[in-house]
Amino acid sequence: MSIWKHLFNLEERRNWWTRKMPDGPLRDFYDTPFPARDLDWRQVDYLALDFETTGLEAKQDQILSVGYATIKGDRMLLSSATHILTRPTMNIPEASAVVHGILDDEAAEARHLEEVMPIMLNALKGKALLAHHAAIEYEFLNNACKNLYGFPFLCPVVDTLALEVRQFRMRDQAIRSGDLRLANARTRYGLPRYPAHNALTDALAAGELFLAQAAYRRTRKPLKLKDLIVVS
Repeated sequence: MSIWKHLFNLEERRNWWTRKMPDGPLRDFYDTPFPARDLDWRQVDYLALDFETTGLEAKQDQILSVGYATIKGDRMLLSSATHILTRPTMNIPEASAVVHGILDDEAAEARHLEEVMPIMLNALKGKALLAHHAAIEYEFLNNACKNLYGFPFLCPVVDTLALEVRQFRMRDQAIRSGDLRLANARTRYGLPRYPAHNALTDALAAGELFLAQAAYRRTRKPLKLKDLIVVS
């Protein structure tokens, strides 16, 4: 299936999978077309998303918390901000608990991923996924969809880390260690520092960074969604 992304665009692949899969949360998600690549970026809805997990390997680690908020055009809708804890089927490694502060007793009272995935997919419907270092969120979503529904996850993706890399390259500027961290990227745009490793706080931080990045680039030429996405 990996050759598909070279032969068919994202919308064509969405249509193909929609015809294959049974009714359910993922089918409901795919029933709504993805935003068109040629739209002005302000005509697109985005879901700023972040996960805290037991580790960074999607095939063996698990989602512990989900944070997201909708961006509509050039505005973040704080009324849409959502934070959900999910219950893992494994003990939380001490090394990851030190980072995100989620402990086994707290996670034991959380919702199962089967309950949370339909909520996330509904929030993502018709939007572009937006995250900082979005490969992590994308791979965990893809793995969850395969495990729960038997089909892969597809979605247009905007990665604020990738947008920063493009800015460094446009300026022919070397990237130093730490330059691409979310907090450091925000500092370059004059955005305040937030405590890290809370899924909702990090989702909001990535959303604000994206709006700053888009506003900075907008002065040079009109931006379209295809200028921003890394998965298309």
